[in-house]
Amino acid sequence: MTGHEFGHHLGLPRALSGLPLSPLVPGYGTLAAAQHAAGLRHLGEVLRAGPEGLRVLDGLYVSAGPRGRRRVDAALLDDLAASSGPAAAPLAARLAALHRADPQAVRRVVLYQLICLLQEHPEARRAQSARDAGVHADEVAGLVAAARLRPVLDRRQRDAAESLAEAREQRRLHRLRDLLGRLPADGGDPALAALRTEVTGRLRGVEDAVRCGRRAEDRGDHREASAAYLRALREATDDRRALSALVRVHGRRPRLVAELADYQVELSWKDRRGTPGEWRLLRLLRDGRGKPVVRSVLGAGTTPAGTVRDPGAAPGSTVRYAALPMRDGRPDGPPLVSRRLLVAPEVERLVLTDGPDRIDGTWQRPAAAVAVTVEHTAPDGTTAELDSGEGGFTATGLPSGGHAFRIVCHYRAPDGRRVSSPGIRATATVHPWPAPVDTLSARADDGSVRFAWTGADEAEVRLVVWPGGAPAPGTRLRTDALPAPLDWPGEGDARRPPPGSCTEVAAVAVRGARAVAGPTVDVEAVRPVPGLVAHRLPDGLAQVSLDWPGDATHLLVGWEPLRSGDGGERTVTVHAYRRGGLRLPVGPDAVRVRATALPRVPGAVVVTPDAAEAVLPPDASVAYQLVRVTGRFRGRGHTLLRVTLAAAGVLPEVPEFVCVARGGTLRPRDASDGTTLVRIPGPELARHGSLERELPAAPCPAPYTLRGFLLGEHAASVRLEEPPLASLVVR
Repeated sequence: MTGHEFGHHLGLPRALSGLPLSPLVPGYGTLAAAQHAAGLRHLGEVLRAGPEGLRVLDGLYVSAGPRGRRRVDAALLDDLAASSGPAAAPLAARLAALHRADPQAVRRVVLYQLICLLQEHPEARRAQSARDAGVHADEVAGLVAAARLRPVLDRRQRDAAESLAEAREQRRLHRLRDLLGRLPADGGDPALAALRTEVTGRLRGVEDAVRCGRRAEDRGDHREASAAYLRALREATDDRRALSALVRVHGRRPRLVAELADYQVELSWKDRRGTPGEWRLLRLLRDGRGKPVVRSVLGAGTTPAGTVRDPGAAPGSTVRYAALPMRDGRPDGPPLVSRRLLVAPEVERLVLTDGPDRIDGTWQRPAAAVAVTVEHTAPDGTTAELDSGEGGFTATGLPSGGHAFRIVCHYRAPDGRRVSSPGIRATATVHPWPAPVDTLSARADDGSVRFAWTGADEAEVRLVVWPGGAPAPGTRLRTDALPAPLDWPGEGDARRPPPGSCTEVAAVAVRGARAVAGPTVDVEAVRPVPGLVAHRLPDGLAQVSLDWPGDATHLLVGWEPLRSGDGGERTVTVHAYRRGGLRLPVGPDAVRVRATALPRVPGAVVVTPDAAEAVLPPDASVAYQLVRVTGRFRGRGHTLLRVTLAAAGVLPEVPEFVCVARGGTLRPRDASDGTTLVRIPGPELARHGSLERELPAAPCPAPYTLRGFLLGEHAASVRLEEPPLASLVVR
């Protein structure tokens, strides 16, 4: 009859027996988490029982054909792992592994989950809930009866029931006893009853081993005591008495190194066993009531020997560590024990910097520290506490000499006590520092610059140029970190800056190996203007040409009459000059034209070179024309060339006038392009003002064309006014 194992005689008292109060499978928590992540109400849904439903009372079965059934075994679970979707396949594989370890495990887990699922609903709805959960119709009534008869577990009891197998696997007998104590003693689960009996017997053996160890320890036989305590710990890995006794016996010579590093505890040890294995790390401490507490550094995990960091040690607590050798999940020998360690990290990256009558300290403060105090000891031995901030302190008014400091971090222990670190000590020396430069000035002097300063008593003043910008005045420096002294050429205190340079010159007070940054002054050396040339144009204008000086952006161009009258000046930009040149309204009189580059740095001391200049003589012109003279006899005449000089003032030099002839009607290009007909020296033209010269009758075959030219170095200073071309053609 279906349900025979559980009686299934519905209505009879105590008919159902052996109902599971616990799944009793290791790793159940991980398995249940994967089940919930896959969206399954219970693990039986992984089995795909088919339309007939799942049978659980007389064994775990799924439908096979119209009226058949198939027992759930490893082969079926392997097939499900290979054919299920990505969510259910891993669960089927885990169930297959459980079945191979214990053929009753999968059925026990599914039955446990189904009973808990039904107990979450009122009794009137449990039958429908069983059908909704996919239970076979023949077993719905039996399963509902099972949910009624098995004790209902609260959340705390369910946690205990689902943790039993893991505690048993880890040999944590004391925890196992506590978990069993949470569950009903008469729950009707024979597996739990057997487990209670097993735990009671094993704990009795643990008690015997601990008593044996104490007797051996009392008589001074530490080897026998260690062996007895180790037997107890192998049987119950969570027996704190055995562990504490082993730590006490083997802690006299610490062989586990525990140090603070980067605000954590760093543990280092070596595995001296013939065949190295795994180790379990334990943190030993006392709680606020003084009760011993043991915490695993790696949770339930183990690690090979080497170096491991424990980030879980509470700041302000005193801890001790034990490294327990493990083999096949059991202790493999006595533990390695560390010394007691106060978890109170010191400040890191402490830097002490001396200054004028002062010392500045900076550090990196541990995040858990509630305060940092500084104790200062002066050269005369007096001690005082200094005010400190989050990242350092400043001690001022200090005499020269050596000063000692002790920096202590303070923590709030887990029990609320204020705990101080041992502290670190450091020394620094206050050296005599130079007095700073108070002011720095500069003035331009005939192409040079002269510097002057105040302050810096009994110190050397060094002028430097800082790459990347000068530090703020008063900044303390090391002499070997200063730039090279200012290397401008010059004599005495007059220095010539490089043309076109814009320099921030800084003063630094130097005394021995220490220096103090001082004020700065900007010096700009304007480039000279090369290639200045000016020549006159009609109507009192002058055309100016020059070579634009380097990176200058503006020029100041001015003119000044040599005799009397008003001059003028004009600011010219590089773009305007290169686009349209430069014309100045200088007037007809002789003028001096000057050009200088304008400075680019506002407020800088400007060193200017001698201005480029050109003297433009008075406005002057030479005009020439042909004059035909008719003869008295037979109408024969001759041709004269009249040359006239007109000037607004006295000219220092007058260029030579030359007239040439070239065959044809094209004008000669220059004074050498043709036959020279007339040559009038400049002094002669200046003396007479106007001269006439008779031209040769036939200098070359007609028609020919005449043209005049001005020659000499002053030719550009005098305009040549030419007559119409037609009047210069002789036919």
